[in-house]
Amino acid sequence: MIAEPINYRILIVDDDEDDFFITNQYIKNIKGYNFKVEWRYDYKSAMEDVCKKKYDLYLVDYYLGAKTGLDFIKEAFEKKCDEPIIILTGRAAPELDAEVMHAGAVDYLIKGEMDTEKLERCIRHVIEKSVSVKTLKSNERKFRHIFERSKDAVFLLDLGAMRFTDVNEATNLLFEYDNEEIKGISILDLVVNEVDKIMIQNQLHSGEINDKEIQMHTKNNELIYGILSLSKESDSGGKPFLQGIIHDITELKKIEKNNVRIEKLGMAERLVRTLAHEVRNPLNNINLSLEQLTEEIKSDDANLYLEIITRNSKRIETLITELLGASRPEITLKETDLVEILKESIDAASDRIILRHIKLVKVCPEKVFKIYADKEKLKIAFLNIIINAVEAMEDNGQLSLHLEESNGEYKLSISDTGCGISEDNLSCLFEPYFTAKKNGMGLGLAATMNILQSHNAAIEVTSKLKEGTTFLITIPKIDN
Repeated sequence: MIAEPINYRILIVDDDEDDFFITNQYIKNIKGYNFKVEWRYDYKSAMEDVCKKKYDLYLVDYYLGAKTGLDFIKEAFEKKCDEPIIILTGRAAPELDAEVMHAGAVDYLIKGEMDTEKLERCIRHVIEKSVSVKTLKSNERKFRHIFERSKDAVFLLDLGAMRFTDVNEATNLLFEYDNEEIKGISILDLVVNEVDKIMIQNQLHSGEINDKEIQMHTKNNELIYGILSLSKESDSGGKPFLQGIIHDITELKKIEKNNVRIEKLGMAERLVRTLAHEVRNPLNNINLSLEQLTEEIKSDDANLYLEIITRNSKRIETLITELLGASRPEITLKETDLVEILKESIDAASDRIILRHIKLVKVCPEKVFKIYADKEKLKIAFLNIIINAVEAMEDNGQLSLHLEESNGEYKLSISDTGCGISEDNLSCLFEPYFTAKKNGMGLGLAATMNILQSHNAAIEVTSKLKEGTTFLITIPKIDN
């Protein structure tokens, strides 16, 4: 079966019509192709055709009046011309040959030495090369599109200092740097733990890194969790570089932590209710017996002991009520103003703040932030955090509260300049009965967590020893 001839569109750009006829005749003598040849004698109209992408190949005379073939190549490339250009000239000039080839011409032919065989060989080579180049460029555009549109952070690093050399938009968004800022940064500078930094360097010496969970921080020092993969690659010139991808799992980690907290709170709640039930039954019998004994015994000494028993029984009853209240608060949600709740919470802690000479920095908009909330319960949650912050600081510390609207939610950060919380304690912070205070019951933050969860609110804590702690609370807003 005989293959169909290839259709190919050629434009000859030459201000000498005789030269055009000669070149065109050579092209007609080439077998195996269907060449459609057209002629332009002036630079301007030829450049208009370049912009319209009408042709597959350009044969351009070097001298075109005031312009040259070199000008043609430069302007064509500026106009995103992907088609090959062959320069034709009337005389041999090695320096001219080198100049046009360096500018981007695919070949350079001398008119006086040209014949059908030479032109055929040149055009055949150009066709084969242009097909390969177009395929490469198409693949490059395809993979560049994938690179730029990926939801994961995809990036290139230099092999030495591991600095970013090319990043996609997802990388900028993840780390909160723009293109120019991030290209001067080493990926190791963004890794939180020293152990992870050493691991990255060691594993790259022996191969590549696959799906390593890692903690990193953003430009604004926010903690993020990612799955990191890195591999060594080489460019076309053999120069090595690192190619990497980070899959952001920060939200998944938050959900995971939240589920663990809910599970622990559920277990604590079941334990408290079981204990409350088991303690209250005998306690009721004790109280009933006390009522009977009080009527029958009239001795002053006996009454003293009976009062002690009664007082401690009531204390036990109160503790049971507090435990039950901490494990599952009764919540009644109504439309209310978050700003007002926050102000009242601060007022309730004002005496402690003043007595400890704490500097209060408050950034709170003077407008209504509508939420569904149990006002009194949410005040308790805020107050627990504020009091903990005050107690964590020495006198003359600073308490900062910042309330803002972001992405359809309200975000409240409460920060102190206190002693900070260790990583071990941070993971247990909201567990019932966990406390670092000498006389604490460990119910304040557990109750706070329960209250916030009842409001569909989320809470995250970051802390550095000897620097301070920040509680970030996210509360859903009421859509207007």
